[in-house]
Amino acid sequence: MPASISPPLIATPASATPRRVKPAPLGSKGVWVALGILLCWGSLLTFLLAFYRPNWATPWPYLLALLQMHLYTGLFITAHDAMHGVVSANKRLNNALGTLAAGLFAYNWFPRMLPKHHEHHRHVATPDDPDYHDGQHPGFLPWFARFAWNYVTVWQVLLMAATYNVLKLFFPQANVIAFWMIPAVLATLQLFFFGTYLPHRGEHAPDNVHKSRSQFRHHLWAFVSCYFFGYHYEHHDQPYLPWWRLWRTKHA
Repeated sequence: MPASISPPLIATPASATPRRVKPAPLGSKGVWVALGILLCWGSLLTFLLAFYRPNWATPWPYLLALLQMHLYTGLFITAHDAMHGVVSANKRLNNALGTLAAGLFAYNWFPRMLPKHHEHHRHVATPDDPDYHDGQHPGFLPWFARFAWNYVTVWQVLLMAATYNVLKLFFPQANVIAFWMIPAVLATLQLFFFGTYLPHRGEHAPDNVHKSRSQFRHHLWAFVSCYFFGYHYEHHDQPYLPWWRLWRTKHA
């Protein structure tokens, strides 16, 4: 293969266990990271709804919508870290931030998501895994439909519809759709594609205990694509690492 050709996105880990990164004390870092994501998401959304008047003939509205999508993904990743207890060593604060982050992302309910996510880790790629599609070589859309069926509730849909109708009373309807609704949908697809579909699809080697693949090491792309959760084998192997430390085990 010529040297100029890039390797594929996903690699199957070698049979050897990755070198584990010794977890340092969280201190207050996880809380500050979570608050930073919450503040950035809320500040940008407020600006885009209340003050920004997009010129749809320029690329800026679309780039801002993608940035808001990335921050929506950050909300979910924050809730995910809280599910593993790595936002804060204080359990009440950890769960409060997880509940807030999950709720701001399309009214996801943290207490309902928590046991499902741990079932995924305990029973990865088996019929007991709520994130897994047990069909033979499932395509993206059937798997996503099953994933959404397991996680999206009627209450979420009703609350999103009610919030949309309230928001459009105060802000331009086009802004509400472009910067509040569409980024949440795109972030859901982003999380599923990079955090479930690519890592867990297809067959895995018998010695791959986590039934997961991992992106090749590229820290910038790993952050932009899904807050380092393309390093998915490493996450399953060391779930005690918060997202902002996950790159270290790949680097090692």
